[in-house]
Amino acid sequence: MRQDVNKIRNLLKKYAKLKRDLTAYNQVSSPSFDGVSSHSSRNGAESRLISHVDLSYQLKEIEDTLNAIDDPQYQFILHDYIIEKRFSRNEACQRLSVSVSKFNYLKNRALETFKEKI
Repeated sequence: MRQDVNKIRNLLKKYAKLKRDLTAYNQVSSPSFDGVSSHSSRNGAESRLISHVDLSYQLKEIEDTLNAIDDPQYQFILHDYIIEKRFSRNEACQRLSVSVSKFNYLKNRALETFKEKI
């Protein structure tokens, strides 16, 4: 079970990185396609576009899973604590009015709930 929790935690951290990457990608100018048809492999613009679509799909899948979690404490832990890293563990405990051990229990349950829904 501990390995599963770590895998989900790493997935959510990857999600945060993907979100940053996609934001950076969106700030770059839009890809343009040559008017000349190429029968060889994809050109750079096509590859970037496909990469963008793939990143968008991965993000949407994780966001849909996060939105499917009804418990506000779990959402806070997953989004604000793990993904966005807005709070330290002690600050998160204060926000939720729980002890550190209770917070760790809630965090593991939140990660397990995410795993079940993905």
